[in-house]
Amino acid sequence: MTTASCGGGKLSTMAAGGKQWWQWIDSGGGVNEEREKIKLGFGEQQSKNNRIQVWLEDLKDILYDIEDAVDQFDCEALRRQVLKDAENTCVKVKRFFSSSNPLAFRFRMAHKLKSIRERVAEIVKLKSDFGLTEGVNGTPVIRGEKKLTYSFVDVATVIGRDYDKEMIVDHLLNHVDVENISVLPIVGIGGLGKTTLAKLVYNDQRVNSHFEMKVWACISDDFDLEEVLRKINLAATGRKCIDLGIEQLQALLRETIHNKKYLLILDDVWNDDPRKWNELRDLLMGGANGSKILVTTRKHSVASLMASVPPYNLNDLSYNNCVSLFLKCAFKDPRDVERYPNLVKMGEEIVRKCKAVPLAVVTLGNLLYSITKEHEWKYVRDSEIWKLEQKEDDIMPALRISYEQLPSNLKKCFAYCSFFPKDYRYSDSLLTYFWRAHGLLQSKNENEELEDVGLRYFEELCSRSFFQDVEQLFGLVSCKMHDLMHDLASSLIQKECSIVTSSTRQVPRNVRHLLFANPNSLPESLPVILQGLDSVRTIAFYVDSGFISQSFIETLCLPRFQFLRYLDLRSSQIEILPEGIGMLKHLRFLNLSVCNITRLPNSVSKLQSLQTLWLFGSSKFEELPSDMKLFVSLRSLSITTKQKVLPNNGIGCLKSLRVLTISSCENIEFLFEDMQGLTSLRRLVIAKCSSLRSFPQSIKYLTSLEKLSIADCKNFDLEIEEEESNNQSRFCHLEILILIGLPKLVELPRWLLNSSSSTLQFLRLGRLPNMKEMPACVTGLQEINIFDCESFTEDLSKISHVPKISIDGKVFSYNRQEV
Repeated sequence: MTTASCGGGKLSTMAAGGKQWWQWIDSGGGVNEEREKIKLGFGEQQSKNNRIQVWLEDLKDILYDIEDAVDQFDCEALRRQVLKDAENTCVKVKRFFSSSNPLAFRFRMAHKLKSIRERVAEIVKLKSDFGLTEGVNGTPVIRGEKKLTYSFVDVATVIGRDYDKEMIVDHLLNHVDVENISVLPIVGIGGLGKTTLAKLVYNDQRVNSHFEMKVWACISDDFDLEEVLRKINLAATGRKCIDLGIEQLQALLRETIHNKKYLLILDDVWNDDPRKWNELRDLLMGGANGSKILVTTRKHSVASLMASVPPYNLNDLSYNNCVSLFLKCAFKDPRDVERYPNLVKMGEEIVRKCKAVPLAVVTLGNLLYSITKEHEWKYVRDSEIWKLEQKEDDIMPALRISYEQLPSNLKKCFAYCSFFPKDYRYSDSLLTYFWRAHGLLQSKNENEELEDVGLRYFEELCSRSFFQDVEQLFGLVSCKMHDLMHDLASSLIQKECSIVTSSTRQVPRNVRHLLFANPNSLPESLPVILQGLDSVRTIAFYVDSGFISQSFIETLCLPRFQFLRYLDLRSSQIEILPEGIGMLKHLRFLNLSVCNITRLPNSVSKLQSLQTLWLFGSSKFEELPSDMKLFVSLRSLSITTKQKVLPNNGIGCLKSLRVLTISSCENIEFLFEDMQGLTSLRRLVIAKCSSLRSFPQSIKYLTSLEKLSIADCKNFDLEIEEEESNNQSRFCHLEILILIGLPKLVELPRWLLNSSSSTLQFLRLGRLPNMKEMPACVTGLQEINIFDCESFTEDLSKISHVPKISIDGKVFSYNRQEV
């Protein structure tokens, strides 16, 4: 069923076409485009026109409501499918799900669609009143012109980049590359000083003497080859070349650089299209040996594409240098540093919020230039950077350029990262579950897994420097977000999100995401504050301190949030979930990890839309629901339970399950026999299950399994009884195998090796006291990691074909020499 009957043109039909409203907004037919049209028509009055701002917020609200309505139809269709499947199995289940009257549902939704249609009509009418016109769908958003850079720099104004400058200059003067033209990228987030560093290098006297020709070209986001050639030729020859076509431009460039040792600065490069770069590089190869190209970029993908040597990752500016830079910008007279010690002290506090980014330091320093009133300094110190008035060249506009360059499907994903606190260490898997719960992941084709889409989004944001401090350990990737990037994300989502603190007295009715800063210290009027927040989609907490009490959950009154998608109650003291949780039919993510909860209410089986259920670390949890098979949408399940046996006809029926983690289940002796039902399972992790004995035979038939990890299971034996009729395993897509702390393991079993010998790429073995030697038949292995396996023989000839071997921290190369 679609919502085309709602009326209102594109506003009402876009959801029916499967396109998220926020994608429509960013694709040329929505809010961003309307903002630009308004800006063109009204100039600077846009920010002052409260009516237009209200109209934009109303537009966003109605699009949210349209999405909720579409989701209601999806939930109802899913409920009916579960009911249909239950007809031949269990009458009790049928009654359990038949409480929703189809006739009543149709009547209720008809009323809602009528209301939406009327609201859409009002919004469309107001659009006409404002003089806005509808553009062609797909027209790119009009952005303000980006400021071009130039090569001059006043060296006296630059602080703290001497070391970086010397490193780059040394490379330019002394490095010998295998190609005649060397390309060195400088990589870092916006505002870090990449362009300033390039200017310092460009104007160094040693560089002037070394190169016959120097050329500075600001590329920005426009990498049209003809325009790039025009910029480079203009910088090299002084000719504007407006009348020249691409054939003449390329000929002029090749003639200009022919047999000359040149230095070319390509500043602010965004293009990561290999074809475009290869076309330009071929034209630049005509210079003399020793020519250099220095590139500045925010994107690691650009650096990887263009570099002929390892990129130079620009580090943050030291705190002391930041303080010096700030004081130079803030005080008109250098002697003011001694005259106003209180301001200097506040300035040091202001610098800390800049998180070592020079442009942020300059931004806040310039805001306070020649101001000596303490209350104005306090205002800057205590304000979020994104709330301060910004000029075109300040830090937030500079960072927002990075945001504007994002594809529409990544913009909302980035903004939603602000729901986590600053300094939070994100994991790629958690963000994938989080984005998926909010419907932000869109696959390119039917065969692409949403988990892979989320990981691709994560990698793209890392590549564009939205994340930093990326760490990878055995397939698990984590990172942090720079505080300024977090501020940018917060500024994008501020009207949709509300953080409830002890001082909160009111929450806007149209808030969609509710975060609690400290559940242990909340206003007494919380029940009143939460009234009317029916459209909230996210409930999460900023602390993992066990402050979430049972009384707080009761005060929260979860059933009121009928459109809730994401509920995170981890590390809480709650023991019982309210029965009313079964009414949250839109809920997709439920985190009850490390809780005091003993069991789930029966009504939880009504959550057919639930995609992620985490119960790991909840040591008091007694038993999984008997109707586990009703979680038809579940894709990730992580459990800790006191059960001795996981029964059949439960987890084994979850055909949508992709990830299963069973951890700290000290009583469990046997897994469910019907594992073959997990036809979509890709990751199986079993850890700290000391009583677990072995796998059932059905483990061999997990046809989609890609990662298997078993750790700290002292009584576990990998051997299983072979079937007389068929001992051929279908366990044939395994790529990662991790075996740690298994005293009974003597050798890798045939059923496992035979099925994965050609697909296994990473093998980790640790604390295996009785395993004597490495298997010899794993042909496709790319990496082996071994630690604390004293019984292994020294002979590594069986695995000599493996490119990378690590034993107890020592890494060996392909020829078995220690690196």
